[in-house]
Amino acid sequence: MDLGSIASIGSHITWDLKFLTGILSIVLIDLVLAGDNAVVIAMAVRLLPKSQRLKGIAFGAGAAVLLRVVLTFFVAQLLQIKFLKLIGGAVILWIAVKLFVEGGGEEGEDSEAKTIWQAIKIIVIADITMSTDNVLAVAGASHGNLFLLLFGLALSIPFVVFTSNLLAKLMDKYPIIILLGAAVLGKVGGEMMITDPWVVNMLQGINDGLVRTVVSHGESKLLPVPILQYSVEIFFTVGVIVLGKYLVKRNAAKEQKEEK
Repeated sequence: MDLGSIASIGSHITWDLKFLTGILSIVLIDLVLAGDNAVVIAMAVRLLPKSQRLKGIAFGAGAAVLLRVVLTFFVAQLLQIKFLKLIGGAVILWIAVKLFVEGGGEEGEDSEAKTIWQAIKIIVIADITMSTDNVLAVAGASHGNLFLLLFGLALSIPFVVFTSNLLAKLMDKYPIIILLGAAVLGKVGGEMMITDPWVVNMLQGINDGLVRTVVSHGESKLLPVPILQYSVEIFFTVGVIVLGKYLVKRNAAKEQKEEK
């Protein structure tokens, strides 16, 4: 991004079909991708006192957008970093299990309340890994239009705040949503890992039939074949829940043993 062009944002507003299509695409992208961030934020702030939740959500959403702004300046370089999505996906899986266990699983047996700074730390770590996909998607849909790029980043704030607040309240009333949230993060983590460029290149080296070419926003890229990608996503979705349930039961048994 050219910093000098920020002063002329108005010149990027054209109101032609391409511009309007770009706005629609960015709104849909933000709606879809804001959900992943919202799940992390809602699960992280759920154990906070209700008086601190909104503050935690605001800090979390702000951190997400700030990270996206910073990452936007390096969007081209991000595509060249090996293992970025592989490591990021592993971090998301760890966060999914951690938040599931701390939330007591779908039974909703809360552990001790966390501090707002502990919640924000988890949110920021997740944002660092998850914001990359959002930046790449919005940057692609903006087709180099600076106004559309900034519009997409700004629009994500209310989407994330509203969705996070709603999910946190629903988790109080329906604790099984904690399980569903962990499952969503398991799917996201698995998708990030299997679509990492290094992993895809390794799959291609094993067998060309394991990868496919996908054209997105005028650029072609290699991805795993659907059945392989979906299988990995299902594996990690189920794996997060199974491991989380095991750790919840182990911790409960340990606490009961210590009380005797």
